[in-house]
Amino acid sequence: MNRFLAALLLPAVMLSCGGGRKASTHAAPAEPKRYTYRVKAEYPHPADFYTQGLQFADGKLWEGTGLEGESAIYSTDLTTGRTEKFASSPRNEFGEGITLLGGKLYQLTWTQNTARVYDLATGRVLREFRYPGEGWGLTTDGSKLYMSNGTSSIYRIDPETFRRESSVTVTLRGEPLEFLNELEWIDSRIWANIYTTDVIAVIDPATGRVESLVDLRGLLPESERTPRTDVLNGIAYDSHTGRILVTGKRWSKIYEIELVEQ
Repeated sequence: MNRFLAALLLPAVMLSCGGGRKASTHAAPAEPKRYTYRVKAEYPHPADFYTQGLQFADGKLWEGTGLEGESAIYSTDLTTGRTEKFASSPRNEFGEGITLLGGKLYQLTWTQNTARVYDLATGRVLREFRYPGEGWGLTTDGSKLYMSNGTSSIYRIDPETFRRESSVTVTLRGEPLEFLNELEWIDSRIWANIYTTDVIAVIDPATGRVESLVDLRGLLPESERTPRTDVLNGIAYDSHTGRILVTGKRWSKIYEIELVEQ
């Protein structure tokens, strides 16, 4: 286990040493709850999809993919496994997070500073917005948008203007947590993939505190991995059934999981 992953998953401890050092009078930050998983179902996933954003809505799984020249948006019927291309990005753009709100699909770009808004019914581009910095993950609470940019910040965004209304710093055990990637809104909390790890952080959007960590190590078995297989990335929630779906960049499967408290 690398140092970053160890810091995420191992409980914080106070180490005592000699020299008469006094104990801190400040209370230690709350330790997050820790979960592993049980796989409830598996679904096929195109192994060439470089997954950047995932959302389930109205019986369909929506997916945004990345890489210049390959970035696109797809919809998938999980029952049949049939996938259709909804839109393609310009060849010079690197697609990032997506979310659906009010009959529209919003898509970020990584370093092009552009958010594109599509009409969900027709696939027509309705608007483009500019924003500062990088674009990583995007989700919605049904009213506002929430955006990550690879730092420890999550921004609340007005969907009509794409103006940043506020921000919160995400903290784990009192320390800022960076590399927040793909986002999903589940039961009033933001779930965030932590880039380069197999861990999902469950975040209180009001305070930024990481309340739980979901350890998904081993989810994609070694037999399903190839030299092109990349990191865990992609969380989708079916609000009607409570299904939680996860996948990764160039993974061959989408997994429906159930949390198991450790």
